[in-house]
Amino acid sequence: MSWTRRTFVKSSALALGASMFPFPRDVFGSIRNFIPIRRNVGTFEGRGGTIGWLISDDALIVIDSQFPETAQACLEGIQERSGRRIDYLINSHHHGDHTAGNPIFGPHADNIVAHRRVPELQKRSAEQRGTEDDQVYATTLFDETWSVDAGDESISMAYYGNAHTSGDSVIHFQKADVAHMGDLVFNRRTMFLDLGAGGTSEGWIDVLENIYSDFSEETIFIYGHANPAYDVTGTRDDLLAMRDFLTGLREHVESGIAEGKTVDDLLVNQLPMFEMYNSAEETSGLHRNIRIIHTELTEGS
Repeated sequence: MSWTRRTFVKSSALALGASMFPFPRDVFGSIRNFIPIRRNVGTFEGRGGTIGWLISDDALIVIDSQFPETAQACLEGIQERSGRRIDYLINSHHHGDHTAGNPIFGPHADNIVAHRRVPELQKRSAEQRGTEDDQVYATTLFDETWSVDAGDESISMAYYGNAHTSGDSVIHFQKADVAHMGDLVFNRRTMFLDLGAGGTSEGWIDVLENIYSDFSEETIFIYGHANPAYDVTGTRDDLLAMRDFLTGLREHVESGIAEGKTVDDLLVNQLPMFEMYNSAEETSGLHRNIRIIHTELTEGS
């Protein structure tokens, strides 16, 4: 089977690689907060984008920082599990639900790492929101790739191009073979495409296909967000599900534009073949993304 963006893979991309989540996602005090995955790597779920971590005797790595209150809960949990300082706090991209906890983690971290665009985008967003005084920025920056040995683990970061924003990184724990995707995957959930930060749906589709090709069936992926019925971890088939949803949205808007429809004419509560993205609480998100992609296609990003 050819993995092209125009191929809707209903059996694999939409059905496989998603385990049902049987327990509520409590923010504080739940055993579900710290979930081990493989080889000292795991996740923390709170309010905001999923935090990834590596906790071992000779290394402590944290990916993303959520909001201050959940960052504090995560930090306390990490300190119960490790007496080390954080070697590296990594920001997958600049959005506040992934970086607002930097002031909590920052004093306990030796380095904060991100793609070179992240501090610039974070600062611009903070200026627009009037939250400049609440920011802590990454100081170790990279353009294409970055890597480091952390104890007996090797960590690499890669920038694949403009997608969700213009500063998204994929962080790979190489020996554990666990890859943190940041917000490059919203698992079976409507996403946020940040045109103002250089995001592009066409680029996002290409990025997902390239990441799919670079990893294997053995890789476990961590996602920034997920539909409550799905997990924040999964397989690379989930990347194709995300790709196909983006493709479906683009084709829906493209065909409407070609038929002379207005953006309001294009607003639908259900996108055929993608019902798991279209629950009642996600309708506003679907409408928002139709408007955003319409703007991208008619006005440029």
